[in-house]
Amino acid sequence: MKPCSKNRKLIAWLALGELDVRKASALREHLAVCDGCRRYLEEISNVTQKLAAAQPASDVQASESFHQRVTEKLQAHESGPVLENLTALIRGAMLNWRVALPVVAALLIAAFALATLRQPPRSAPPAPPAVQAASVPGSESDLAPTLANYQMIASQSLGKLDEVLTEQGNKALPPAPIYTASTFRLANASF
Repeated sequence: MKPCSKNRKLIAWLALGELDVRKASALREHLAVCDGCRRYLEEISNVTQKLAAAQPASDVQASESFHQRVTEKLQAHESGPVLENLTALIRGAMLNWRVALPVVAALLIAAFALATLRQPPRSAPPAPPAVQAASVPGSESDLAPTLANYQMIASQSLGKLDEVLTEQGNKALPPAPIYTASTFRLANASF
């Protein structure tokens, strides 16, 4: 059985002896009826007892080469130029892609921002010469309803585009052909 998820942290604090008296007594009442939580307390208690009983070995000595490497790294870090320290930091970060990826992205964004800020402002390109469609003067609404014509009118004036669209929307549609069963039979008879 698994322990109750709401009691896991409290059980760990109880095993360490860090739980206050009121919460400890309430938890002990729960432990009396819940097998999963009681087993979890036993496991955590075993781990905490083993950790408390373990004594660090006092006879552990680092090798001379270890001390030399640490000393060299400290001296290089203290006296090295900024660029070398930065490259060493980046080299160390590259070992962990979770760190390297955001760092590289931030550097690219910063480089792009600097490049855009350093460029002189560009002047607006000269406007292309206006091309007008050959049509009867004053009757732009007679243009064919195509996207190219609408774009041409919109580049001249949005007011004109609104007028043309309103006029075309108000025009009566041409009569649609009426199909009857007799015309349908004639069309199918030719097959």
